[in-house]
Formats: sequence, C-alpha cells, structure tokens
Amino acid sequence: MSTKQAKLRATANRHGMEFMLVGAICLAVIMTFVALRSSPISIVEILLSSTAVMAILLGFLKSQQPFYSLLIDNKEICYVHRFGSMHIERDNFHSAGIPSVTQGLEILELNAVGIKLNNIDTFLHDLSPRLAGKLLIEQRYIFLQAVKIYCENGNCPPEWLVEPSDYRSASGNVYTGLIAMFANRMHNLKALTGYELLLPANVLDRDIWHFSTLLNRWKLNPDEVVGSLLE
Repeated sequence: MSTKQAKLRATANRHGMEFMLVGAICLAVIMTFVALRSSPISIVEILLSSTAVMAILLGFLKSQQPFYSLLIDNKEICYVHRFGSMHIERDNFHSAGIPSVTQGLEILELNAVGIKLNNIDTFLHDLSPRLAGKLLIEQRYIFLQAVKIYCENGNCPPEWLVEPSDYRSASGNVYTGLIAMFANRMHNLKALTGYELLLPANVLDRDIWHFSTLLNRWKLNPDEVVGSLLE
C-alpha cells in the first residue's frame, strides 16, 4: 500500500506569472506610448516603468521558488528548498509553536513556526551543507530579531552573532563547517525561544498559528492530518 503524501504550496511561490505578465504589459504600453510621441519621457512615466520592471523581477523571483514547499506523509515532514530538502521524521519531532522572546515587559513573536526536535544528531546527519549555508543566510534576520530583544541590556554572548564552525552535540558527535555553524544556530535559537528550527511564514500555505497546530496534530495522528490535507 502506497503512503499518502500531502503537498503544500508556499505563499512565496504564488502569483509569480501574474506579476511578470502584468509588469510586461504595463512596460510595453508605456514604452509604446513614449515612442509614438515627440516629447521626452516624463518623471511619472519613468516611475511607472520602474514599477513595471520591479513587478517583472518580483514575479521572476517568485517563479524560481519550488512549487510545493512542504511534503507531509505519516512518517515525516519534508521542507523543499531551491538548494535541497530538510527532513524531519515523526519520531524526531517533539513539538511546534510560535517562537517568542521576552525581555522585561516586551514580548516579540517571530513570524515563523518553531520546531523542537528530540535528537539533533538524527536531523544533522541528513542535512546537506549547501542547504545549511543557505538557511543560515536566509533566516539570519529572524534570528537577529530575537537576539535584539534578548540583548537589549547588553547581555549578548558574542557567539550568537557569528556562529562557530565547530560543534559537539550532547551525544558527543563532532561537526565542522556549515553543518556545525547551523547546529550552533539551532543551539542558540533553542536557548532564546525553546525551538531549534524555523519555518518562516512565507514557506507555509496558511498562517503560522494554524500551521503550528496542524503539526502538533500530525504528531498525534498523522494519518488523520494527511487525509484532511488531501481532501
């Protein structure tokens, strides 16, 4: 019997063709109008042309993202990225939630779903250095939001700003290079928020609160959740 798999499309991938089409039509109309008259191009036309070009560029960038960002079956969650895939097995999934940082009376909720693992070594074993490096860059701004709140009073450990390229897990496994840097980021993120991994809002097909609830339901009853996603 084949395993059922639900495929979720990210908001980041949607409407790419529409942006490119509208931008191209607007740019063509403006350029035709300018070419058919003798007076020079105006500031307004330059601004409209720039907006059309930006729409084309935005649409192109959206179209480069994977059509499906998350694949979920009864055994694992797979996050699909342009530079590889990240697998979280159900046995290694502890819980999900909205990561937040508290400093005094200020509470910052990050615009992402946080995931807590049971065993970091199981996850790191299957993570490619190429994807680890890309995620370090892409998710740095989210991590720095949390650091900024926590370190408001100047109590910020220096290793939080530049991840070391060596890491030893609790079980004694040693990692180096990009995998070690990502492992250090996971360690620091857990210290700040209680979660080791982030799924930013733009890779999800629904809001972060609904998605974190869905993942926790999936942990308890994967067949039911996958079935509901396929309906």
